[in-house]
Amino acid sequence: MDRTSPQFEKADSLAREILKLARNTLLINLRFLDMALSEFDYLYAPDMVGTDGKNLYYDPRLLLRAYKKDKNSVTRLYLHSLVHCICRHMFAPATVDRPLWDLACDMATEHIVADLDVSGQPAADQSAMHYELRKFEDKPGQLTVERIYTKLKSGRVPEEKIAQLRALFVKDDHRLWYQRLDYGKTLSEEEGEPPEEEPVQLLQKAGGDHSDANTIDTDELEATGYVLADSGEEEKAQLLDPKKELERFWKDVSERLQTDLETTSLQFGEQAGSLLQNLREVNREKYDYSAFLRKFAVMGESMVINDDEFDYIYYTYGMKLFGNMPLIEPLEYKQVKRIREFVIAIDTSGSVRGELVQRFVQKTYNILKQQETFFTRINLHIIQCDAAIQEDVKITTQQEFDRYLQTMQLHGMGGTDYRPVFDYVEKLRQNHEFTNLKGLIYFTDGFGAYPAKQPDYPTAFVFVNDDLANPQVPVWAIKLILQSQDI
Repeated sequence: MDRTSPQFEKADSLAREILKLARNTLLINLRFLDMALSEFDYLYAPDMVGTDGKNLYYDPRLLLRAYKKDKNSVTRLYLHSLVHCICRHMFAPATVDRPLWDLACDMATEHIVADLDVSGQPAADQSAMHYELRKFEDKPGQLTVERIYTKLKSGRVPEEKIAQLRALFVKDDHRLWYQRLDYGKTLSEEEGEPPEEEPVQLLQKAGGDHSDANTIDTDELEATGYVLADSGEEEKAQLLDPKKELERFWKDVSERLQTDLETTSLQFGEQAGSLLQNLREVNREKYDYSAFLRKFAVMGESMVINDDEFDYIYYTYGMKLFGNMPLIEPLEYKQVKRIREFVIAIDTSGSVRGELVQRFVQKTYNILKQQETFFTRINLHIIQCDAAIQEDVKITTQQEFDRYLQTMQLHGMGGTDYRPVFDYVEKLRQNHEFTNLKGLIYFTDGFGAYPAKQPDYPTAFVFVNDDLANPQVPVWAIKLILQSQDI
């Protein structure tokens, strides 16, 4: 294909006008996206429409075909690619299953695009997409990329169903997400070619001719003779910015947008509810529960060889001077930070799921039993409580912890009141059950009465909150919010 030909130049000019029209439509209807909408530059790329987070790459032929069938399709496609950037879909960890992650991103994005409903004219396949999306909702209105991906990754969705979902939801090309972003390099200069993807479903099914006074005449598109032309040249789009810099930019955009939707743009209400939910998910602080638990460790001696404080100079000098007699030997103990006295309180009220409790205790144990975390002799109390103390199990060794996990049963399932646990722990302290209680972790769903007085030991409330809410805790308490998939 000759990109210098008048035919190409006219088609490219019309395609750019269509993209600008789509951007202006979004800006008028979704003013809170103004910062994000100003980011894209438009660059030519053969046989694709997609974004790398900096530019919007397009093949004029594909855009003109789409616009000719449905004038609103390019606006929806523009918003689709923009949502990918706002929700930072292209910055997923390298460990994700890329095909399933891409599908989950497209499914969540189409859910957002449908809710925003910019054109007022739903896509022809909107009903089919809505039907499939409802199957991935745990609760009405709770649909994020992570949840969709978790279900796709579970293995319970057959391959043929995944293929059907791709045909329905895939709208743009994601290959650019996984390219290295180097200044001045093109895709053809990268190591290896982009991975082959299934054909991209860019065109919406014909849904009627929705006339609009502020549109481009489709007769003019036909006059270019380019609408059904084939691409014969394999040119690659240019990638500009380093990925980390780009990720920081979109992180800033998404956090500002979330704040805007939660404050000054509340008038959009349910229309932006799905977008806000996904922004809360991607912007929530990610916690390392292992590092969090180690904050409750104390210093103590451990009977292990202390290589850190061993002086090899004196050792080798003695071996050289006396033959087989070192002047100094390694210390057989060292000071380490480990868990010795601790309380784990478990909310066993009816609103807390039993399998989550067991997974939480198992995860806590897996962290505690690490060599650098657990003392040989400990004083750990695992207390089950709803509105009253239901069970207190004292554990002093790893063997006792193993037996507890094997025989663990939940008791209670009544209401929730945090105060009995703190009263009970205080009685244990008065009876000298603890000599140096380092802390208490309370695993709960966040619905209960807190003690009015701050305890004398560090206290943390661990919430498993899949609703992305922000539970309130007293100012003296540490708050940790986990998702069920984090446990």
